[in-house]
Amino acid sequence: MLNRRLFMASAAAATAVPALGLRNAEAQAFPNRPITFVCPWGAGGGTDATARIYATLMEKELGQPVNVVNRTGGNGVVGHSAFATAAADGYTIGMITVEIGMMKWAGISDLTYEAYTPLALVNEDPPGVTVGEGAKWKNIKELADDIKANPGKYKASGTSQGGIWHLALAGWLQKMGLKADAVPWVPSNGAAPAMQDLAAGGIDIVTCSLPEARAMIDAKKARPLAVMATQRNPTFKDVPTLKEGLGVEWNIGAWRGIGAPKGLPKNVSDRLEAVIKKIHDSKEFREFMDGRGFGVVWADAAGFRKHMADDLAKMGDVMKAVGIAKT
Repeated sequence: MLNRRLFMASAAAATAVPALGLRNAEAQAFPNRPITFVCPWGAGGGTDATARIYATLMEKELGQPVNVVNRTGGNGVVGHSAFATAAADGYTIGMITVEIGMMKWAGISDLTYEAYTPLALVNEDPPGVTVGEGAKWKNIKELADDIKANPGKYKASGTSQGGIWHLALAGWLQKMGLKADAVPWVPSNGAAPAMQDLAAGGIDIVTCSLPEARAMIDAKKARPLAVMATQRNPTFKDVPTLKEGLGVEWNIGAWRGIGAPKGLPKNVSDRLEAVIKKIHDSKEFREFMDGRGFGVVWADAAGFRKHMADDLAKMGDVMKAVGIAKT
């Protein structure tokens, strides 16, 4: 009986060793099949553009297709959930956006940065205040004075209810001594549809980033009046800051980073982070981002985690201050 037990144990061990070797080989060979890159916002916006340039350049580095999938809806919850709940094997990654720091406070999801394996922070952009080309306001002061005289008359959009561009507007209104609803918010699935609505006359103001508004600006269908930043955007050097044009100091920004489901194996996360960093430093990526006026920043996996943790606390404070926090 003892000999039989020894034989069975030896056989099991012999079977386990090749299987373990196979798993290690598969991990070392990552990736050996296509990767899905989830974008939680609509096609045509800044998040989509950033995801697609990364996907294109990652394909060259990894030797496998990297397919961008737009999963919109639920104020960003649908897309962020899609890759937070995927298998932690590196074959599903996604663009984490500033909204991940707002969902909890808005009472729309329990999702926070803790649901992910952070890979890198790659971009940050402040919002502008953009109006239609035919709008009567020639500068930001004229618009601000009109809003003060006619609270509730004009409508704005740029993202979902409680999203970063909504928060940007609400904070600006508060800085002017107005209520957050002095300009009613019309939710949208991103900047691109909001800009289309602006050009068509369906809304009056869009507070998305200037790069996201650029197509309509270049087409002479929209005009930026100000930017909510400490400095002017070099690509839009004629657009003043709120402080310059209005004497109001209100600065905020939308950021984007790349992440994967929580629990990603270290060898896979290290591989992806190295590729993302190489792309981030490449001439092709920099020219793409600079050409569109997108802000380029960098934080590695550890830095990105800290950034998201700090942002979660900051957004909670701001949303409570402007009265849109639910929790």
